[in-house]
Amino acid sequence: MSNSISNQIARLRLKPALMAVAAVCLLMGLWGGLARLGWMLPVLHTNLVSQHGALMLSGFLGALIALERAVALERRWAYAAPALAGLGGLALSIGLPDWIGRSLIVAGSLGLIAIFIFIVKHKPDAAHAMMGAGALLWCIGNGLWWLDGPIYHSVPWWVGFLLLTIVGERVELSRVLRLSHSLYLLLFSLVGVYVIGLLIGLAQFQMGISVCGAALLGVSVWMLRFDIARRTIHKSGLTRFIAACLLLGQVWLGVAGALWLLLAQQFTAGFGYDAMLHIVLIGFVFSMIFGHAPVIVPGVLRLPFVYSPWLYAPLALLHVSLLVRLLSDALHDAILRMWGGLFNEIAVLSFLALAVWSVLRVRKQSQSNAPAHSPLSPIS
Repeated sequence: MSNSISNQIARLRLKPALMAVAAVCLLMGLWGGLARLGWMLPVLHTNLVSQHGALMLSGFLGALIALERAVALERRWAYAAPALAGLGGLALSIGLPDWIGRSLIVAGSLGLIAIFIFIVKHKPDAAHAMMGAGALLWCIGNGLWWLDGPIYHSVPWWVGFLLLTIVGERVELSRVLRLSHSLYLLLFSLVGVYVIGLLIGLAQFQMGISVCGAALLGVSVWMLRFDIARRTIHKSGLTRFIAACLLLGQVWLGVAGALWLLLAQQFTAGFGYDAMLHIVLIGFVFSMIFGHAPVIVPGVLRLPFVYSPWLYAPLALLHVSLLVRLLSDALHDAILRMWGGLFNEIAVLSFLALAVWSVLRVRKQSQSNAPAHSPLSPIS
């Protein structure tokens, strides 16, 4: 019994530590992003600028998603996946040789695949199978990056990882709607088209990006039509906030898909690439993060998320600043893009600050109300 208690306490302490590592990767990635935009900031090393995308997509998002799955699985070995991905991000942040950080992140993605193999084996489920396929895409993207390929060759695979993870979660939550099998088959087919685009891209990169763009557009239309957020937007409080985040993200996914489809030849560098990449990552992915955080935080830390109407402030800033950034890309205005990028990051940090405030507020209340000497207290 004592071993069980000590293991539970150890896991409770490990979760905040791993979230902190992911948060450090986020902060370092944001810092490198500002320097990449042209802001005159001190940087620890040049890799911090060049590895901005890898820090955000793998060091932060990859580690965070792996942590969420490890918590859901509740097996000690599963925590190796977020730990390896987070440590890989830290290695990139402090300037260790690239192969160290890349190898750790590859190992972390292999760990996430192992988690989903275990989950699907014990509970066969289409949603989890889709998320497991997303983990495979993350691993392949990391492998291309580890082989020192151009970063823009890895980006569509990393985006696929995020897309399949998010779509899988939405499928899991949409069961209450009891949609027909044909509708789910349509969604899975659209996701399959995205994967086909990735495979085509290995031989004909621009053609593959166009196919991926068509798939993103199709998934956007499907989600806007059938996702449960269409109903919950009419609720109030936290439920409406989550729905607003999801619907905004789904709209941006469609915009991204249209640009990938029409401007695939620009998916290498420059203003067009900046627009195509950040519409999907900021407009879609970070909107989804804002919307899922009130669910993820309680699931990981076992503490409730306190809703505040102030959450709409960073959400609005995120989307207004993204519009500014897209305008700058259309005008080829580097100065305007710097300001759009800055306020993108202020929006993310503002939301993070509100989330931390929510957790600390509940933690303080729990400590004041908890019985003395409670070994199983979730705040021990």
